[in-house]
Amino acid sequence: MDNGEYAGLVRELEALAEHDPAGFRRKVFFIGSAAYIALAARLLLTLLVIYFGMATASGRGQTRQLVFTGVFTLTMIPVYYVVLRMVFMRLDAPDGREIGREEAPKLFAVLDKMRQKLQGPMIHRVVIDREFNAAIAQVPRFGLFGGHRNHLILGLPYLFGVTPKEMLATVAHEYGHLCGDHGKLSAWIYRQRRTFGALHHNVEQGREDSLVYAVLAGALSYFWPYYNAYTFVVSRQNEYEADLTATELVGALPNASGLIRGELLADWLQEQFWRRIHKQVETLPAPTLLPYATVSRAFALSYAEWATAARLRAAWLVKSDVQDTHPCLQERVTAIGEKPALPPPVAATAAEALLGTLAKTLVVEFDEAWWQEAKKPWLSQHQRVTRAKARHRVLHALPMASLPLHELQEFALLTAEFESPQAAKPVLEYLLAKPGGPFPKPSYHLGRILLSEQNDRGLGHLFDAAKADRNIVDDVVHIGYRYLLHHKDEAAADAWVTRFEEFA
Repeated sequence: MDNGEYAGLVRELEALAEHDPAGFRRKVFFIGSAAYIALAARLLLTLLVIYFGMATASGRGQTRQLVFTGVFTLTMIPVYYVVLRMVFMRLDAPDGREIGREEAPKLFAVLDKMRQKLQGPMIHRVVIDREFNAAIAQVPRFGLFGGHRNHLILGLPYLFGVTPKEMLATVAHEYGHLCGDHGKLSAWIYRQRRTFGALHHNVEQGREDSLVYAVLAGALSYFWPYYNAYTFVVSRQNEYEADLTATELVGALPNASGLIRGELLADWLQEQFWRRIHKQVETLPAPTLLPYATVSRAFALSYAEWATAARLRAAWLVKSDVQDTHPCLQERVTAIGEKPALPPPVAATAAEALLGTLAKTLVVEFDEAWWQEAKKPWLSQHQRVTRAKARHRVLHALPMASLPLHELQEFALLTAEFESPQAAKPVLEYLLAKPGGPFPKPSYHLGRILLSEQNDRGLGHLFDAAKADRNIVDDVVHIGYRYLLHHKDEAAADAWVTRFEEFA
């Protein structure tokens, strides 16, 4: 099933779910249950065939049939081993720094009140990680079967970026997935999607190396798109219901403000903050600005940069797609009865209010861990950049017409890296107008520059780059799809993806 067919199936199922929500949920529950039953029935049927085959052959003294049944049994042992290993495989708990009640009493007191008010299940573990996000993950103890543990994950940058009420709205949204009747189905679907997704991924990885894995992968590849589409629709509905839970707990305005702030900050963090942190490598063998010590102040000082009407308009125009169960910002905010509005500056962050002195401890720990991971590649990159800048100065002093193609390409890419995309644009266009290509990297860079100017010619350059370098196909597909989805429509975005089917 290709992307277009999958998207069409999701749209069709969404219409069915809207017409009869309760009936559709029952159907999804039946499909999910049938997956367990079919798996168990297939294993049981095979065991019965082996048992009766052995019993019949032994009772009649049919040596040939006994040998045949024995050989069949031996061939089935790897199948049982693989299936049982997948069914009972352990899924990893979320990474992060686990914190206890004694370290953050205010946070745990708030979580206790939330649980009491929502009548939800226990949160077994709270971890703080380095991401700009907050989530609750249910991890089964024994794969498809057995109990599970609930893990609350709070990203330290997220806690430094939002108000306490906005953070509570996010946690209430996540917790809402586990509460009430719809929460039980939501949690069950979540665990199933995660477990079946991991199973599907693992057997696909081993398809080339094992006949058993290849057979299982073939069966799952047929089942997975349909299962994924049905559960996707219910998961999308559950997002709206979880937003309603957050609104009832903390109010519509803080919930909407948190959604908008989170969207704007996440984009700015990726586009600007981390770029500025890493840009220090060009001049410093070790950074003077460390990310987690800097992020809270950076959010506050850069308010006028990320909280703009233009950024809000761009975020508001993003449409929902079938790759993410979360609806788009516009649909979520509108569904809770609010309008687009820039969130005000944060007076006191959620980290300060709910973690207290622990926030400073975590900043030191996270920055030390980040630098230990980054130190070796940072030093290597610093040395490379120092050499590359010297090379750029040499090439910049020469007329472009005098440069051979390989040096012209080098100059274009170095200009894009060390000056700006706009400075590199005429050099890239000059290079790509010359015979002697293809030039995949210059085509890729020029394509991205043109799309940033909302010039559709960039799509042609990206396509040329992907034709010449298959390693960047996935990246090119994603960039073009998002551009067309934002600036054209879903049909144009799907048509872009279809153009790359020949590369698969």
